[in-house]
Amino acid sequence: MKRLVLLVVVALGMSATSFAGEKVEGKDWKVDVNVAKLSKYLNLDARQMEEVANISDYFADKVQSASYAKEAKQGKKLREAVYGNFKLMKRTLTNEQYKKYVQLLNVTLKNKGLDSYMEDAVNK
Repeated sequence: MKRLVLLVVVALGMSATSFAGEKVEGKDWKVDVNVAKLSKYLNLDARQMEEVANISDYFADKVQSASYAKEAKQGKKLREAVYGNFKLMKRTLTNEQYKKYVQLLNVTLKNKGLDSYMEDAVNK
């Protein structure tokens, strides 16, 4: 049953993303990380959970800051936020946990429509 629900959620997210051909407005840039669920998914210990919570708050602030930047700089600022987040998480997580986290964040960015900003930043 859980797999069916997860499949439906993923399908809806992918279909919504495919219909949203525009860039995401600033109000949709909010990144809320559920640290409890992330902790369970990555099997974090208490120390890691505290550090991940701090890193996630910092990341959410950086993404929000990128949303307020001039449109020409949004991609660059988002890219800096994401890669900064990856750098901090790599120091905190094991290799296995880090790989799972990178996959999860990439899917999240794609579902939010923010992956196009990452591509724009790389192509400039």
